[in-house]
Amino acid sequence: MEIRGVIFDLDGVLCHTDHYHYLAWKALADRLGLPFDERVNDRLRGVSRMDSLEIVLSLGEKQFTQAEKEQMAEEKNRRYRSYLAKMGPEALAPGAVDVLRDLKAQGWKLAVGSSSKNAPLILERTGLEGYFDTVADGSQITRSKPDPEVFLLAARKLNLCPSECIVVEDAVAGIQAAKAGGFFAVGIGDAANAPGADASISGLKEIPILCKKFRMPL
Repeated sequence: MEIRGVIFDLDGVLCHTDHYHYLAWKALADRLGLPFDERVNDRLRGVSRMDSLEIVLSLGEKQFTQAEKEQMAEEKNRRYRSYLAKMGPEALAPGAVDVLRDLKAQGWKLAVGSSSKNAPLILERTGLEGYFDTVADGSQITRSKPDPEVFLLAARKLNLCPSECIVVEDAVAGIQAAKAGGFFAVGIGDAANAPGADASISGLKEIPILCKKFRMPL
C-alpha cells in the first residue's frame, strides 16, 4: 500500500474543545430542564450538530418543531463560538505542531476532515491553518460521520484516492466513516480500541513513525 496523505479529524485529535461543547450543550439542556451530563456528552462525539440536538432532546418528552430545533442548534453554536473566540494554542494536543511540521517537511499531503462547521475558526485560533493543503468541514457536506462524505471530500481535494490516505480519528463514528470510505483508519484517544481500526496510537507523535512503515510520498 502506498500512503501519500494524512487526513486528521480536528476536535479531539489536533486540539481539544470538548469542554466547550459540553458547556454549550449543558447550558441549552439546563434551560430546557433536561438531565445533561458528561455521559450524555460522550454520545455526541463525532456527531453532527442537529443529530446531537436530537440526542439531547431525547432526554425529555416534549416535542419541538423543526424551526424550534434550528433555533436551539443556533443558540448552542453561538455559545460554543463565544468560547472558541477566547481559545488559543493552549488548546492544541501535545506535539500537534511538531508532528504537522515534520509530516509537511517530509512531503506528505495533509488535510483536515471535520464534521464541524467551526473548523476554520478553530484552525485560526490555534494557529494551525498554514499546515494543511486543504480543509473539508461541516459547511461543505450534507452527511455527517459515520458517513464517509467528509473524508472522501478531503481525499478528492488532495487529489488522492482513499486507499492512499490515512485517517486519524478519536471517535468511533469517525473510524466507521474512514472504513466505509476505504481509508486506512488510525484510532487515537477514545477510538484507540475502536472496532475496525487498522491501527491505534497513544499520541500524535506516533503518526510520523506509523507513516514511515509505508512508502514515502512521491
